[in-house]
Amino acid sequence: MQKNSQLPPVDLSACTFGEVIGNQYDVALLPWGATEPHNRHLPYLTDCILSHDVAVEAAELAQERYGVRAMVLPPVAMGAQNPGQRELPFCIHYRQRTQQAILGDIVESLHHQGFRRLLIVNGHGGNTLKGFVRDLLVDYPDMFILISDWYTVLPAKDYFDEPGDHADELETSAMLHYHPELVRMDLAGDGTCHPFALPELRAKTAWLPRHWNLVSEDTGIGNPRRATAEKGARHTHDVALRYAELLHELTTISSPEQLYK
Repeated sequence: MQKNSQLPPVDLSACTFGEVIGNQYDVALLPWGATEPHNRHLPYLTDCILSHDVAVEAAELAQERYGVRAMVLPPVAMGAQNPGQRELPFCIHYRQRTQQAILGDIVESLHHQGFRRLLIVNGHGGNTLKGFVRDLLVDYPDMFILISDWYTVLPAKDYFDEPGDHADELETSAMLHYHPELVRMDLAGDGTCHPFALPELRAKTAWLPRHWNLVSEDTGIGNPRRATAEKGARHTHDVALRYAELLHELTTISSPEQLYK
């Protein structure tokens, strides 16, 4: 939530039209997640919650430090899933064409309203949005549309003892920081995962979607038990600081030519 009530609101999920009208915003942030299990202890909407909360913290910092006015849109819960996940209760797979249509409608609406800068804060590893952005920039060449996976902005090993891949120490720590009331550590599995049997797939010579039911028994990849709210606070704050600087830099340009030296 907004710390200083004198500043314009930055979270569209929690503010009113009356608070927004009359304010000029420099950039929009779009959190993008998924609807999927996160081990046995984190909410299905973890990817949405964390991408949203990191974006809100970044928008607050950008406003307080640089005077940048950014608005965080409600998170998109439509994520792409791997084989072996669709069988899990309430795990929803959204096809690429569905995601593309959603993003296209959002960008069309923002462009019609005069916005030209959009940062997509992605929280789900299964989302591949770069191709969509390339197509959108053909239709909207005067826009700047950026994508960032928030959990990769800074090296996880610099903040966590045993960072993993999914519902791990990183995500669990971030949830313990932002929403400890939503974390059920008493239900957590150990996040044990089974790697590919083929050496060249382990070496990432080629990519193949992991069959989730065969990779993990609890849907987690990485042990969450060393997670703490303190680790999560330090990591997410540092990520938000980087985003705040990015938002500030983004407001200094108005044409593609200014992106290059």
